[in-house]
Amino acid sequence: MDLNELRMNIDAIDEQLVNLIEDRMSVAEKIAECKIESGKSVFDKEREAQKLDKVMELAGKAENREPVGELFEKIMEVSRKRQYERLSEKNATDEAAIFDPAAGDFLNSEGIATDNELILYKNATTRQGILRDTLIILSDKNSSARTFSEDEEVRKIHECMNMLIDESARRGFFGNLWHTFLTLLLVSDENAYSLATEIRGEMGGSLRDLALHDLVRFKKWFDIDFTEMMDRLRVPEFAALLDFQRGKAESTYNTRVRDRICELADTLSGCDTAEAMLDELADFYGAYGVGKFGLHKAFRIRHVEDRTVIEPIRNIRHVQLKDLVGYEIAKQKLIENTDSFVAGKKANNCLLYGDAGTGKSSCIKAIANEYYEKGLRIIEVYKHQFKDLNDVIAQIKGRNYKFIIYMDDLSFEDFETDYKYLKAVIEGGLEKKPENVLIYATSNRRHLIRESFKDKPSVMDDDLHRNDTVQEKLSLSNRFGVTIYFGSPDRKEFNEIVRVLADREGINMSEEELYAEAQKWEMSHGGLSGRTAQQFIDHLSGLQ
Repeated sequence: MDLNELRMNIDAIDEQLVNLIEDRMSVAEKIAECKIESGKSVFDKEREAQKLDKVMELAGKAENREPVGELFEKIMEVSRKRQYERLSEKNATDEAAIFDPAAGDFLNSEGIATDNELILYKNATTRQGILRDTLIILSDKNSSARTFSEDEEVRKIHECMNMLIDESARRGFFGNLWHTFLTLLLVSDENAYSLATEIRGEMGGSLRDLALHDLVRFKKWFDIDFTEMMDRLRVPEFAALLDFQRGKAESTYNTRVRDRICELADTLSGCDTAEAMLDELADFYGAYGVGKFGLHKAFRIRHVEDRTVIEPIRNIRHVQLKDLVGYEIAKQKLIENTDSFVAGKKANNCLLYGDAGTGKSSCIKAIANEYYEKGLRIIEVYKHQFKDLNDVIAQIKGRNYKFIIYMDDLSFEDFETDYKYLKAVIEGGLEKKPENVLIYATSNRRHLIRESFKDKPSVMDDDLHRNDTVQEKLSLSNRFGVTIYFGSPDRKEFNEIVRVLADREGINMSEEELYAEAQKWEMSHGGLSGRTAQQFIDHLSGLQ
């Protein structure tokens, strides 16, 4: 038998397969009609698994079983898609479709949104969406019976409890964890309504109507009574999640964020209508904002699949400017520039430079803490991330906050050229820098770029335009309109810093002994600086 004859045989077999697949699709459509009438779900996970095992056993040769299984798995998926098409034509719903990979188009179609489908508040993570929808199904006896077997119900409720505790406990939530979880979804979702309300306050109009559509569903979910579900699935332990008590040893990333969400959850659960819930939510957006920028004060950037992502720093040191002893002139200069910025007035990029350990970085942390309530946010960017600055600015320029892009320990060697890119971003590119963005940097160098004696004029110098070279090195630091110097303290100032810090920590030691010990410490630990003083006090505190 030659090749052409073999190919003709394959064509004949393929023709039979096509006819059989068409017959199978016709039967699948009839099955869909039966399921619509009986209210059964398209996706039956246990039957699908049994069917695959059965067809694989039909294969005469062992090496064909796996290929047969892969083929029929795809055929069965296509059959389910056809059934979902029939459900869509009949405007029928299928709550179990969220667990079927074949139901993507069905779930996204306009006329077939399940009761859990939302219009604006659709930005929950996949994990959060599964948790929400699974608990909603389990809470209803009929929906749960149509969707899960009895064994699956028990397994699913424990999986949901695990996810709900994980989502809540790592944020420090307490009280009704179901309500705080739903509230987290509402305050984290950056959509057309929440962003507009954050900027301009309650708007009314079509956006509010669409938001109200979603809040009607959230109201229904807030009002779920899980008592019947706990009895039916024999999970009385679920009640602990509805009145969750924090232990003394538990710690949270951000107590301020935790308290605001828990308080809003209590308020929303007490609302009689969806309209009242939306009013409370709009007030929250107006007061605190929405999403990560509304809930957090400091951020860093990183790459995720070639995208620049701004992610919150959940635990920032809670330092205040008053905690920094001395440097009153420097602090006042920083306060004046920042006050102007958050008030919407003209302000300058700011460079804090000077000796190591003098509190430059601590001042930036203090600014983040003290100006959060006034809408200021800090984004920390490292030198190797300068190429991402345009992406960062594009993400923040339209938000209703003031942003400081913070660069710590900024300096460049002669061979580094990244500073040229930074120059254009700060000032000099064609695109105007947004009014809500400033750049604050700290450095041990006044001019940021390393300088040497060869930068000075010399008869033997081979650089014909030495002044141009010098100006190029100064051009970056000149783009910071405000420069603030932090110098090392003298002995008297150092002793004063030590004394104040010792008083705060309750160190019981005479001043004479304290100063003598401080002098010994600084001579072997970095010299006179605020950092050295703090390290000395930490050492004494540890000995008490």
